[in-house]
Amino acid sequence: MDRSRVLILGGSTEGSALARALADDAVWQALLSLAGRTRAPVLPPGVAVRIGGFGGAEGLADWLLAERIAAVINATHPFAARMSANAVAGAALAGVRLLRVLRPPWLPVAGDDWRCVPDMDQAAAALGRSPRRVLLTIGQKDLAAFRAAPQHCYLIRSVDPPPPDSLPPDATIITARGPFAVGAEIALLHDHRIDIVVTKNAGGAATQAKLAAARALARPVVMVARPAAADGACVADVAAALAWLHAGTATPRGV
Repeated sequence: MDRSRVLILGGSTEGSALARALADDAVWQALLSLAGRTRAPVLPPGVAVRIGGFGGAEGLADWLLAERIAAVINATHPFAARMSANAVAGAALAGVRLLRVLRPPWLPVAGDDWRCVPDMDQAAAALGRSPRRVLLTIGQKDLAAFRAAPQHCYLIRSVDPPPPDSLPPDATIITARGPFAVGAEIALLHDHRIDIVVTKNAGGAATQAKLAAARALARPVVMVARPAAADGACVADVAAALAWLHAGTATPRGV
C-alpha cells in the first residue's frame, strides 16, 4: 500500500525529531524541507530532504498539489514568522491539513534578571550607552541592529560564521552548535568577562543552559519576544504531532 506523504517544514529540534520518528512509519512518508540557511545541517537518516524556498504561499500551494502532499507539519523555528504565515496560506490554498509544532517559550524563574523587548532594535538600545561586554546568541539574520551600538564589545555565537558586513565593529565570532552544558556556559561567560546576554525566546532545552549560567553569575539577559504565532492548529511537542497525524481527523488545540 502506498504511504501518504507529509511535508515537514523543519529548522528546529522538533522538526528533525519528527522526521526521525517517521523514517520507518508504515502509514506516512515524510519529506523534510529546510530553508538552507545552515551550511551543514544535521540530516536525519532515512528521510528525503529538500532544501530551499517554495516561492511564497502560492508557490507552496502549487508544490503541495504537484507532490500530492496529504498533510503539512510546520516545525520551523519559533521566529520563522514569514514561513509560518506562508504555511497557513499555502496549505489553505491547496486544501491540505496543517499543524504547527511550537515549543513553549522560556519563562523567568527566581534569580533571573530579564529585560524583555519586542525586537532587535530595542534589544540593542537596552544595552545602554556605557560600553559592555555582550554575548549575542541570536543567529545570523539580526546582527545588523547592533551596529547602531558600536560602543560595546560583542561575543557572537552562531552555527555558521555570519556575513562580515552584518557585524558590529568590535565582534568576536564563536561557531558552535547546541546543546550546551551549564558548566560550559558559565565558563564561557566568565572567561570572556560577559556583562550581559542577548537572546531570542526560542524555548527548548538545547540552548537553555545560557540562561542558567546568567542566573548563576547574576548577569542580566535581554530577552527578545517571539513574533505572534500564525493562526491554526498547534501542538507543543513531537509526540502530540505524531498523535495528530495518525488520528487523521483529530483536532488539536488552536492558537
